[in-house]
Amino acid sequence: MEHLRPLAMRIAMALLLAPGAVAASAEAAPQSPPVRAVFVSDIHFEPFWDPGKAARLAAAPESKWTAILGSPESPHRRIDFDALQVSCHARGNDTSYGLLASSIGAMRAHAAGVAFVLMSGDLLAHSFDCKYHTLFPHAQPSEYSSFVEKTILFVMEQLESAAPRVPVYATLGNNDSDCGDYRGDAHSAFLKSTALTMTRTFPRHERPAALRSFSANGSYSIALPAPMRPTRLIVVDDVTLSAKHTTCGGRRDAVDQQDLLAWLTSQIKQAGAEKQKVWIMGHIPPGIDAYATLAHITGACGHRPTLLLSSGKFAETLAGAGDVIKLAIFGHTHEDEIELLQDEAAGRQGTSGERDGDIPVKIVPSISPVNGNEPSFTVAQVDAASATLLNYQVIAGDQGKPWAETYDFAKAYGTDSFSADSVARLVEKFAADPNGKSHDSREYIHNFLTGSSLPLLSLVWPQYVCTLAHQSAAGFTECACTGK
Repeated sequence: MEHLRPLAMRIAMALLLAPGAVAASAEAAPQSPPVRAVFVSDIHFEPFWDPGKAARLAAAPESKWTAILGSPESPHRRIDFDALQVSCHARGNDTSYGLLASSIGAMRAHAAGVAFVLMSGDLLAHSFDCKYHTLFPHAQPSEYSSFVEKTILFVMEQLESAAPRVPVYATLGNNDSDCGDYRGDAHSAFLKSTALTMTRTFPRHERPAALRSFSANGSYSIALPAPMRPTRLIVVDDVTLSAKHTTCGGRRDAVDQQDLLAWLTSQIKQAGAEKQKVWIMGHIPPGIDAYATLAHITGACGHRPTLLLSSGKFAETLAGAGDVIKLAIFGHTHEDEIELLQDEAAGRQGTSGERDGDIPVKIVPSISPVNGNEPSFTVAQVDAASATLLNYQVIAGDQGKPWAETYDFAKAYGTDSFSADSVARLVEKFAADPNGKSHDSREYIHNFLTGSSLPLLSLVWPQYVCTLAHQSAAGFTECACTGK
């Protein structure tokens, strides 16, 4: 029998190394160190922080901007900027060059060795078009487009410098346009030009397809890099799906929305047919606009809840593919939030066990401090085989305060992953604690607005919790107003 052992070992190894066996083994438990990644959102870079430098920036290529922005301030910088803010009815301050440089330095320090960077939209400051046209009242549309494109390129170059030689995947936000907030055209010259910037770090063999797709509708589909196992990142320009979105000419275009959802559906189906796991990234999360809904004078039950998008079709498209989609990532709210995207039409899946139809959603807090939050970014750890987000840490700071970890998800909530099942259990704990007094509830309320000591979320806690797992108006109303 001794002579059969080498043969038996070879057969065993062959079975072990078969593709299906590897996947099954890897799904059971992570066999290698987690993949590290950076999630960042809502930078809202403010190139007009020193209005006296605007003309120099407009005349120079983006490669010269660091020297210009880092030069001594203009004599009346604060007065001029405050006047610009008032003129454009801007609220709060976005990200100055100093804060951008500080955040990039913090990413280098806290995120060494990451495999990729995800940026979930809004690279440009609020009221960007108003500020530009106030400073350049006689500028031509082409000059404004050029300035927008240079600003986006500059911010992307800064992100690339935070993690050299790794891909940076980004989506456009509602402010990232050459014709106004929540405005944009499909198949535009702006998308074609911006596509060259957004795909700069992509592998050569995948870049042409991403260029074509982004140029058409601002979206693309690409494989996440090794050591991730077959995992596809589908980036969706979901600003097109917002009720506020119009073309550059000011009209609504339902065809663009239909085309985008059809493209998304085809990408998810293709990934599923090829046995790939999927991550989704967009800017605006699907579901209820918690701020607009809960701040209403008549309360959450006195009016129809406000959706973040024009309808629930985006959520329905994703929720129906929960067996393929392992994570969805968004920004836009500037808060540190979680959601559970459920197929509400199919009903709840129960309170235990894996929820194949549900999708865990991570909403990434902002770099911009415009909402009174501390600037922050997220360092994630991912199981390469299952594409499961295992854990993450939120790193916060600014120019005057050292960047440091504010909390660790696994430690804060005593969980081993950010899977659909783990997020579902956490949301159920929140729902069972309407007064927001438990350890888990207090952690969430504290971490919601990064760096703020005001537990404002506690004032609307039970209604807010209903937004976490109910993306439809009907589902939210039933939860918030009947307690079901």
